[in-house]
Amino acid sequence: MTKVQRETMNVLFFIKKTKLLRNGEAPICVRITVNRQSVEIRIKRSVPVDKWCQAKGCSKGKNRESKELNSFLDAVRLKILQIQRDLELEARQPISASAILERYYGKDQKMLLEVFKEHNDKCRALVGKEYVEGTIRKFDTSLLYMGQYLRSQYGKEDIALQEIDQEFVRNFEFFLKTEKNCQNNSALKHIKNFRKVIRIAIGNEWIKRAPFYGLHFKENEVEVGFLSNEELSTIRNKEFDIPRLEQVRDVFVFCCFTNVAQNKIRL
Repeated sequence: MTKVQRETMNVLFFIKKTKLLRNGEAPICVRITVNRQSVEIRIKRSVPVDKWCQAKGCSKGKNRESKELNSFLDAVRLKILQIQRDLELEARQPISASAILERYYGKDQKMLLEVFKEHNDKCRALVGKEYVEGTIRKFDTSLLYMGQYLRSQYGKEDIALQEIDQEFVRNFEFFLKTEKNCQNNSALKHIKNFRKVIRIAIGNEWIKRAPFYGLHFKENEVEVGFLSNEELSTIRNKEFDIPRLEQVRDVFVFCCFTNVAQNKIRL
């Protein structure tokens, strides 16, 4: 009779010293490892770096806050172990670190990029009714940048909505300005699209708290320049050898005289 090999699991709590929060504390993460396959998540708790004992995976403080934190960590560990036992008893699916994480958050957990893409697809279906193609392209660019941000900063292809917090939002803004070279107003447009997806998640009760709560973003004032009559006349009289450029010139001049936005004109 073949003996069934039992999965080996390890639960490790650790802190990220290189990504301190605005209060100076280090975020606490838990790494779940099953048969050498690991997943890790932040557990929405933090601790002063000098109060953390990595050998024991808990706070070494003696005050009330440290004791409450350690009690919370014990509860998280027990919940993960209980989930492992439940999955073993059910025996309907392979026990993996990802399966435990999914059960930890709930079977119906939603992922950010999944919801983002669904939003974009629905908007795309309303082109000509509520949206224009240009707006959809901006939504798609925001989705693309979010995927790149997750892979660059977290090493993930997607992230659970429950893991998103203020630090995630702030770091995304920083990523847009540094890695994607977006100016302030351009970065805030992508933040606005991201915020719309979060509002959808809150409206559907996929997440309970708003990661944007208390965050404020300020657009820079932009002075719009206008063409002089001479400049506009020069453009009107400009001759092109390429018919396509002539068409672009005519559309631009038409928009100048009629105040019709170019993105509303279909060529």
